[in-house]
Amino acid sequence: MKRIQVVTLLLLFVTVHLTGCDGAHDIDELAIVTAVGLDKGERRDSLKITVQIVRPADARGQTGTPSGGTGEPIYSVSAEGKTIFEAIRNLARFSSRRIFWAHNFIVVISDKVAKSGIADIIDFFTRNHELRLKTWIVVTPDKAGQLISTNTGIEVISGDSLDKLFRYNRILAEAPSTNLMRLQESYLSESSHPFLAKLKLKKRGIPNKNPEKSETLNQAELSGVAVFKKDKMLGWLSPAEARGLLFFVEKVESGVFPLSCPDQSGGKVSIELRKQKFKVTPTYVNKEVKFDVKLTTQGDLVESGCTTRLADMRRELEKELAAKLQSNLTGVVAMAQKVYKVDFLKLGETFQNRYPEEWKWLRKDWEAEFLKAKVSVKVDANITSAVLLQRATKLKKNGDLK
Repeated sequence: MKRIQVVTLLLLFVTVHLTGCDGAHDIDELAIVTAVGLDKGERRDSLKITVQIVRPADARGQTGTPSGGTGEPIYSVSAEGKTIFEAIRNLARFSSRRIFWAHNFIVVISDKVAKSGIADIIDFFTRNHELRLKTWIVVTPDKAGQLISTNTGIEVISGDSLDKLFRYNRILAEAPSTNLMRLQESYLSESSHPFLAKLKLKKRGIPNKNPEKSETLNQAELSGVAVFKKDKMLGWLSPAEARGLLFFVEKVESGVFPLSCPDQSGGKVSIELRKQKFKVTPTYVNKEVKFDVKLTTQGDLVESGCTTRLADMRRELEKELAAKLQSNLTGVVAMAQKVYKVDFLKLGETFQNRYPEEWKWLRKDWEAEFLKAKVSVKVDANITSAVLLQRATKLKKNGDLK
């Protein structure tokens, strides 16, 4: 019995020392990073890194202004280096605490850096054992350091605000949910090229009774896509083209489409997408690659400014909705095949899954095959919400509908 107790104590001792707190750090020793920005440095061939750090008092949930501080919950520190690692080490010149990455929400890359190549960025951040692979990563046309240093939302910590922006942006379906894991997978893929969401600063006016006291507020807007060939950025996709892309690469959960009233009254209706069924079917006949794209969608009529009984216009609204979705899909296919000439739609992956044997010898020339592949698109749209379809509010107000 005593022998069993001794063995148990030894096992507990070893477990504590192997998995215990020897490698841990007190929170007072850490500079907790919540956002990272990467820009071109002022020196030639240098990279500038900006990190947003939470002040210690706020990290512990305490109140009050840190001694000698400004009272802001976060502050930003920047440094330059020939490599990312050197730039991070140079942050030690300005930070009295060890940089801690585990709570980082987002990595923001300037388009100037992205156009030079992001292979080193992918390598460094996916090797970092502290950084989560589901950390968001985006490209901005602005200065990345400025973007992450700007209070852009109602959250106290702007890194947290950007994280929530990603999570709630899905209802608009205008930007993909790009994280480090997905970026690494697409970069290493032999059948597709990477893409990242576009994040930019946009000034919004705040109305005031006194025009001289009107203010502008910086807001972060997540809309659009940066397209890459391997690790180098080629250009942007518009929000409409980005929505078309999402059908190919993600599950589209929602989306809002404003349509014109078919009765020529000048009014508008809003359709919210509810259910989507999207399918891409590849075929390979006589050494010719084809893709049949089929989208079936169901939308709810959530707002109407028409003066005609809506049930009478249902078919026309469905045709208009289908035409807009068709334009989104054919538009992004054209951008892939004719403008950027790279497969970021994952059509190569779809073909590989259907024709694994043919892919073995076709993959070497997939770029050329993709450019000449025929892609046909068909959209069926159905609008529901019977209550709104029965009545037109404006018509009732005018006394024409009882």
